[in-house]
Amino acid sequence: MSDSSKFVQTNEVLGEYLRSGNRQPLFILGDCLEMLVSFSPDCIDCCMTSPPYWGQREYLNGGIGLEETYEEYVKKLFAIIAEVKRVLKPTGSFWLNVGDAYHRKSLVGIPWRVALAMTDCQGWLLRNSVIWNKVKGGPDNAKDKLRNVYENIFHFVKSDHYFYDADAIRCKPGQAKVINGAVVSATGVSGVRYRRQIELSTALNQEEKQAAYKSLDAILNEVRLGKLSDFRMIIRGQQRATHSDSEQVSGRARELAERGFYFLRYHPNGAKPSDVWDILSEDTQKRKLHFAPYPEDLCRIPILATCPEKGIVLDPFAGTGTTNLVAFWLDRKSVGIEVSHEYLRFAEERCRLLL
Repeated sequence: MSDSSKFVQTNEVLGEYLRSGNRQPLFILGDCLEMLVSFSPDCIDCCMTSPPYWGQREYLNGGIGLEETYEEYVKKLFAIIAEVKRVLKPTGSFWLNVGDAYHRKSLVGIPWRVALAMTDCQGWLLRNSVIWNKVKGGPDNAKDKLRNVYENIFHFVKSDHYFYDADAIRCKPGQAKVINGAVVSATGVSGVRYRRQIELSTALNQEEKQAAYKSLDAILNEVRLGKLSDFRMIIRGQQRATHSDSEQVSGRARELAERGFYFLRYHPNGAKPSDVWDILSEDTQKRKLHFAPYPEDLCRIPILATCPEKGIVLDPFAGTGTTNLVAFWLDRKSVGIEVSHEYLRFAEERCRLLL
């Protein structure tokens, strides 16, 4: 079969899968760059992947990561990423986990070399740089440096109008209570302390104090009605403005100067996750075939936040199918590309058990 015929066939299989109601992952055997070239543009909602790291491990059937220099590795990865951008929808997201490496005793900085090249040369927008803290990390016998216990995960988008469901990834908040007729927030804020601070303030005039009392009553009522899970009140002369005291750079500092107070409001559905994720790196599946599978928990936030329900997730370095497995659990379609017959067979077997 010619290359052109193979590409047409791959795109037809993908198209049929996207039109179907089947969410069992679709796995494609082959070089990811060659396969991605055959995809139609703007067909993927979210891409989550972790390419083989440069010079770290030898993977079955070769593939990227075995280059003699890190420059060559970055160049090859850059070409693949260009195709990822082409196949992503305008509203799509790309989550990239890239490991670093040492060369001649020096940390190369591969993750940021790739990320900066993507923003500078391919026009990606970098929305978050996540630190994956592996909690325990692996052993390190080096006697002249610290242990490495984290990796980078970058969130890129194609444009400033992209799909993002923050509510899908919020932590469930505590519930407000009514104690002796007074509303008390999830963290114990009842307003009594703030009322006392307003009353005793020498930094607020009488008009500002009356406005502060009125606003405090209003926000306590929002907590009572479940419109807020919690709040903080910043009062002139009592608490410092958050982020900056400069009225030129901080809107909150200006509000504090002009009104005498402002509120920090906490979403009723809870807080968003931070950009530091504490996730164990151990392989819970005990997979002996693949030496570098990433944890299932690593995929949950990216897929929930940036792939719509019934959307399509892509992993161009599928390995043993972790991204695809999690996508299935979260009711999304997914496509995995893998160059290794052995890994792909294992991935298909893992996901076949889902039916």
